[in-house]
Amino acid sequence: DGEIVGSGLEISMDVRVTLDVIKDHEIGWPRGENAEEIFTAGNARPLDEATQNATTEMLRWLVQDYGLDPLGANLLLAQCVRYDLGNMFDPAYTMVCKVPREFLPAPTPSGG
Repeated sequence: DGEIVGSGLEISMDVRVTLDVIKDHEIGWPRGENAEEIFTAGNARPLDEATQNATTEMLRWLVQDYGLDPLGANLLLAQCVRYDLGNMFDPAYTMVCKVPREFLPAPTPSGG
């Protein structure tokens, strides 16, 4: 999952990525999704700031695109959030905040 001593395994591969540009829809930190979950990434030092960045972006996403109010989004995260440490090497740490799709409401039509 991550790099902790600066000696990450570098390999080449062929991948297929789909990106969507959503006009007038800003995000603060990277977002992603797959069949099982949605996720956000935060990067900072110290580690708690990276975690806060990833979590804040997830809360923003749940409110903007899934129609939850801020309290509901916080309560959802309190019950089902999963974190993955993606990088713990200088100059900053990377934390990924994940929410399993099984706990998400349907996205709102005005969302991304």
